[in-house]
Amino acid sequence: MATILIIDDDDAFREGLAETVQDLGHSPTEARSGEEALAQLHECPAPACIFLDFRLPGADGLAVLDSLRRMPGLQTVPVVMLTAHATSDNTIGAMRLGAFEHLTKPVGRDEIAALLERILTAQSGAPAARVFADEVTSREPQLLGVSESMREVQKRLGRAAAANATVLITGETGTGKEIAARVLHRASARVSGPFVAVNCAAIPHELLESELFGHGKGAFTGAQSDRRGRVEEAHGGTLFLDEVGDMPLPMQAKLLRVLQERQVTPLGTNRLVTVDVRVVAATHRDLASMVEAGTFRQDLLFRLNVIPLHMPPLRERVADILPLAEHFLAGASSDVLRKHLSADAQRLLATFAWPGNVRELANAIERASALAPGQVLTREDFVFLTAMKDTADNAADAIPATLLELPLPQAVAHLERTLIVRALSAAAGNRAEAARRLGISRQSLYTRMATLGISDA
Repeated sequence: MATILIIDDDDAFREGLAETVQDLGHSPTEARSGEEALAQLHECPAPACIFLDFRLPGADGLAVLDSLRRMPGLQTVPVVMLTAHATSDNTIGAMRLGAFEHLTKPVGRDEIAALLERILTAQSGAPAARVFADEVTSREPQLLGVSESMREVQKRLGRAAAANATVLITGETGTGKEIAARVLHRASARVSGPFVAVNCAAIPHELLESELFGHGKGAFTGAQSDRRGRVEEAHGGTLFLDEVGDMPLPMQAKLLRVLQERQVTPLGTNRLVTVDVRVVAATHRDLASMVEAGTFRQDLLFRLNVIPLHMPPLRERVADILPLAEHFLAGASSDVLRKHLSADAQRLLATFAWPGNVRELANAIERASALAPGQVLTREDFVFLTAMKDTADNAADAIPATLLELPLPQAVAHLERTLIVRALSAAAGNRAEAARRLGISRQSLYTRMATLGISDA
């Protein structure tokens, strides 16, 4: 028999949970507020587990959890946070302070039984608390989502915020990998330090070393003075390496050394600079397959993938589509003329595949809001989505049979090469115009042309 403390000001819920705990063969104790619970804990032995409501009279659940983690003998007691309305902020806040789990009311008997069995069998406890900055305002980047898959992402991100290990964020383009990295930085003890983002795919390979590690005066033509690299700029904070899968092999070796030694050598110098940075990397590529193909270092993957965090595509989190749409619409509307989604528009958005994920949804809402003649956005205001789908379907039907017989990497490379050559031809060799037609940056076009062996058209 284990003692389970339940802290909740909702008498009916607290008493019902206590009855369930007792039916499962354990001994429940109850408190209606954090202050009452803390007074009990000063007088009684530590319980085996604590259920703690987020909203309480007086100090809220996060403040109570923080106090629990400071009390001798209670730092490792598993705490299960309860809330009637889960948000990304309260989920991440609970997990970063070491909560064992974060549940949304109502909670069923089977879920309680399974959770207690997991807690009492493993007795893994929760990590000791750390002091973090206050919650930020809603104007800061937020990792929004109420679906089960996003709740799991928020929980893992909250746990990762309490550590200092390297994080690898994977997921399709547009799923919010950089937002996740910024939220992780904001929730960590490094929040007072800089957040420095580097897009490895957008910087020409020959300039990437200087961009990351800096250079000395005279290191190359045009280097008229010393320059700090982005790694050094991130000292005391977080370095976000976006699209790390596009980093060339020679740079991968140099990045591995930085991760191992925590030192950088600016280009053209013999000077060692010690850095204290947390590295968060992101990619939409399958790095394991790239390791097998010899295009990504296995030892670097091991170094980056200490804490993996996968961002699910929007099609796998349908429950988030309409809340996200309303959020983006609120941002796109003026305070005077607040726009809304009609029922048919909501049905269209909820059933659309969203190949571009959250980024595509945000762009669609902004476009429809700007062009819609009325205050209510209808299905007709999103007709461009179905037009884009029809174009994509027609393009898929037009793929030559010979291309379909190739292995996927070769087929993709062939198709990408064809599109780039056509864009360059249509732009009369103007790379900036070709990049605009392809919807990518000029630097990305340079990189892809070099990779695919495409000369000027």
